[in-house]
Amino acid sequence: MSLQAYQKTAQRNEDPRQTEYRLFGQVTRALMEAAELDRSEVARRMDALDWNRRLWSVLGTDCALPGNGLPDALRAQIISLSIWVNRHTSAVMRGQEEITPLIEVNRLIMQGLMPRQDQAPAAESAFVGTVRASLG
Repeated sequence: MSLQAYQKTAQRNEDPRQTEYRLFGQVTRALMEAAELDRSEVARRMDALDWNRRLWSVLGTDCALPGNGLPDALRAQIISLSIWVNRHTSAVMRGQEEITPLIEVNRLIMQGLMPRQDQAPAAESAFVGTVRASLG
């Protein structure tokens, strides 16, 4: 079986958490690379920042839908993080803030998405609440 066929099969067999984890990993890696770029490489930095903002926008929009199965408190926290990411990203694009906090938030979310035997929805809600509280 070719590598591409294997990757497609693996992606179809992922549960939503695995897909979200993989996507956050890709976006976060792009942000980390953008953070290392010279500030003169505006286009590459903006591409990574825009990708991250779009990811968070989709998450926030999805959480606002009535059919979303997450607990209301967790949905509200994700929407709040989405708003914060949007604002912080704009400040980074204007040169007023650094990329690092965006990377840190994504890493914390990835930790919460990692598969664990003992993780329950209440633990996820507490995790996102901790991230939100740390952002001020």
